[in-house]
Amino acid sequence: LPLRRHWTERVADYVEIAKPRISLFVLLAVAAGYVLGSGGEFQFWVLGHALFGIALVAAGSSAVNQYIERHTDAQMDRTLSRPIPSGRLAAAEVLWFGTVCGIAGCVYLAAAVNPATAVLAACTYLSYTLLYTPLKRVTSFNTAVGAVPGALPPVLGWAAAGSTLNFNAFVLFAILFLWQFPHFMAIAWIYRDDYRRAGLKMIPAVDRRKRVAGFVAVGYAAALLPVSLLPGRLGLAGDVYTAVAILCGGAYLWSAVLFCRDESSRTARRLLLVSLVYLPAVLLSMVAEYLHLLS
Repeated sequence: LPLRRHWTERVADYVEIAKPRISLFVLLAVAAGYVLGSGGEFQFWVLGHALFGIALVAAGSSAVNQYIERHTDAQMDRTLSRPIPSGRLAAAEVLWFGTVCGIAGCVYLAAAVNPATAVLAACTYLSYTLLYTPLKRVTSFNTAVGAVPGALPPVLGWAAAGSTLNFNAFVLFAILFLWQFPHFMAIAWIYRDDYRRAGLKMIPAVDRRKRVAGFVAVGYAAALLPVSLLPGRLGLAGDVYTAVAILCGGAYLWSAVLFCRDESSRTARRLLLVSLVYLPAVLLSMVAEYLHLLS
């Protein structure tokens, strides 16, 4: 029984529930948005408060997501060993953990950062858990819905810096929004049989026509390339960032094209790998050059 296990094992299970690797990407995007929105006058303690509060919200979102999906997780090989379907944690305690983390994170942000960040964090939490997660069993449009909370982290950072949510913040949102689709298509193709068995409506699982996932990946990767160049035109970055964005965006698009031409585990995993390199490379180069331009 979960309550009879050693406390260190239970802590490890709660860490797994929080999905720390995904949270790391979230916090990277938050930090980038904060620096870019600060105008060079950022305060490290405010950023620290923002990262802590948003980390709580992200952990809560992941926990509630796994509570809602506990039955479908039990039907998929890739998720069968998660704490709830494996029986290591009780579903009710994970729900409580997720709810408390989500509420505590939003309250903390309101008190230690500003109300705007707290409201955006609450919207992210609610749209991920109450819209995206249930829609995965209803329609393949869930990917577009889930891409909205997935693209909000840099906007959260921007708001935490006290800046007005202007077109620059929207561009950061758009970059993350578009980036997610090839990333999701690669994952969904690799695990399409799992998703189909569990009844989750991911495009590769519900549409058996060849190259549908590939065309989606190519379309969004192609749209991402020009959008990713906008920070250079808006004064958020310069020529070095533009070169990185072109190089990474071209590699992302080419990987999507190769995946579309030959949908296979090899090309899907390559697309996934490129997606995981693309995001930190683009965000870090943007921040580094923005700070250089200010100095």
